[in-house]
Formats: sequence, structure tokens, C-alpha cells
Amino acid sequence: MKFSLMGSVSPLSAASRRRAYAVILLFGIVSLFGDMIYEGARSVAGPYIYILGGSAFVVAFVAGFGEFIGYGLRLVSGYIADSTRHYWTLTFIGYGMLIAVPFLALAGSWEIAAVLYIIERMGKGIRAPAKDAILSNVTVSVGRGWGFAIHEAMDQVGAITGPLIFSAVFLMQGDYRGGFVLLVVPFVLMMAALCITRMKAPVPEEMELASGTSGPILSSRALVPYGIFTALTMVGFAVFPLIAFHYSSTEIVPYAQIPLFYAIAMGADAVVALVAGRLYDRHGLIILGVAPVLSIIIPFFAFGTSYSSALLAALLWGSVMGIQETILRAAVADYTAVSKRGMAYGIFNTIYGASWFAGSIFLGWAYEISIPLVIGFMAVMQCIALPVFFYARNVLETGVTKTAM
Repeated sequence: MKFSLMGSVSPLSAASRRRAYAVILLFGIVSLFGDMIYEGARSVAGPYIYILGGSAFVVAFVAGFGEFIGYGLRLVSGYIADSTRHYWTLTFIGYGMLIAVPFLALAGSWEIAAVLYIIERMGKGIRAPAKDAILSNVTVSVGRGWGFAIHEAMDQVGAITGPLIFSAVFLMQGDYRGGFVLLVVPFVLMMAALCITRMKAPVPEEMELASGTSGPILSSRALVPYGIFTALTMVGFAVFPLIAFHYSSTEIVPYAQIPLFYAIAMGADAVVALVAGRLYDRHGLIILGVAPVLSIIIPFFAFGTSYSSALLAALLWGSVMGIQETILRAAVADYTAVSKRGMAYGIFNTIYGASWFAGSIFLGWAYEISIPLVIGFMAVMQCIALPVFFYARNVLETGVTKTAM
């Protein structure tokens, strides 16, 4: 069997590659509609909770706790996925829970809205390890960085469209509720597309095994520095609802344009994901190091006082998300065996979400005390994360070299 850090694979037939691309594109359509739903809701989470009476701390807590639950559940769902091999079942259950989002139109208080937002995040937590494991099986045929990049880019088409729906609805009606109602349509289309995708790849791991490619067998100790880097960089990375809260509470960005700013961030995410995926396949994990570098800059613009700085922050925030969503997922697959894939995604996603939650709680508290404290904390955490990344990269690549010998 053959493994490469750069994502190269053994020669495959044209038919195998076509099948792989078909499944990736179909899954991309599923995620497109899914992102249209939850990213549309996410783009207005800050101002919507603010309108319903929530404070900056409430916004940060709901966003952070939602991410924590969503990522924490991945530890359990990843274990269940690997133990039962019911990857598709968990994927269907998780996507089905997106039905909570249209019900936000009926929320009469921030407490009800908070519960619905958290239910949606729980669905993400249930489906994510199983979905990523399926994609890791399929993308090996075309290069994992590129395969995950295609999927991420299609994600972001939906992530752009969802916020634009809310911008249009707000301009026409003066509130966000109509936007939540419209999201019933993409929900139905998403579930139909998911059924078609499953028919195309009922046993996806067979596609990876047939390729003759396998991940290295690394000790858990080799993955610890990578987990520490993930924790540090996410503690110092603000959730977008807190940034959007700053936009709305300071009136830097008009209410109707806040979803548009999120759409711009998702557009940057899509473009950067494609570039980062290609570069990862060619140059390896070093490309991930760009994320903390950009993250050092973000708080200085995100919590500034001008419209132009807010726009630049949205572009940078989306760019970092594009790198993270593509390379973090591809790298986990490249450094783990196929039989442990769901659990591996569960562990690292739990670290990712727990760290983001902890950082969000602190940043929400710090925002109400001192904006310079927010900026300083975010920048310092990324500065600490950067050397840890280089150490983690060295440990992983040295471990793979020893395994191959």
C-alpha cells in the first residue's frame, strides 16, 4: 500500500475517479443546501438574539455553547460511527435536525431562539464525523486536499446564498422571520439530494480500500501537539456572531448589510479553500500555518471603528475558515487509518469546539469590559499557537517517515 503526505495516491481507473467526483459533487450539493440553512441562520444569530433582548455575553455564550455541543457530540458520534459502521444513518439524522432552523421564525424570546440554535448545532455534531469519514474514503481517489476543497467550496455557495436571503428579506420586510420560513425549501431539497448521494456510494470505505492507499499508523502521542495547536488557535478565534454583534451595537454596519458581510466571508472561504486544498496536496501540512498568521491580524479590524475595517475583517475571517475547514479535515484523514477515521474526527472536532467555546466565553466577557482586551487576547493566543504548529508538523511528519521505513 502507498501513502503520501502530499495527498498523492496510487494510479486509479478513469471510472473510479469519475465515480469519486460524482459522489463529492453530490455531497457538495447536500452541503450547499445545508449551509444555506444553517449559515443563513448563523449570519443573523447575533443581531437576532440582540433584537430578542439578549446581551453581548448571551450572544457569545449561545454561539460558543452551540459550537461546544456541536463539536463535543462528535466525540460520541464518531465512536458510534466507527463501532456500528452506520455512517449513513448518523448523517441522515444529523441533517434532519436542521428542521429546527425554520422554527426560529416562531421564537418569541432569546431563550427559545437559543434552544433552536443549539439543536441545529447538535445535528451538526451528530453528522459531521460520519460525513467526513465518508468523504475521506471518497476523496482519496482525487487527492484529499482537492476533494475536501471542492466540497468546502460548494458548502460556501450555500453559505453565501443563505445570508443573502436574509439581507433581501430584511430589506423587504424589516425583520428576519421571513428568511427562516423560506429555509423550508432548501431543507426538502437537501434531504432529497442526500438520498441520491447514498445510492451512489452505499459502502464508501470500499472506494478507499480499492484505491490501494492507506493512512499511516501513528501513535496517539504523535497527534498530541497537533491537538494542542488546534486548541490554542481556536481559543483565540472569535465566533462571527460576536463580530456581528460589534457591527450592530456600534452601528458600523447597517442591520440589512450584516448578513451580506457574512456572505462575503463565506465567499472568501470558498475561494481560499480551493487554493489551500491544491497547495496542501502539493506541499503538505505547512499550508495550515497560514491560518494563525492571518488570525493575528483579524481582531484589529473586526473590532475597529470603520466600515472598511469591518469589511476586511470579514474577508480575513472567511479566509481562515477556508484553510481550517479544508486542511484540518484532510490532514486528519491522511494521518489516521480508515478503521479509526470517525473517532479521529470526533476527537479533533471536540478539541476544536471545546476550545472555541472557552474562547468565546472569555471574549464575550472581555467585550463588555474592554475591546482592547479582546484584541490583545486574540492576537497573543495566535502568536503562541504559531510555534506550536511548527513543532506539531515536525512531530507528525517525522512519525510518518519512521512508519514508512
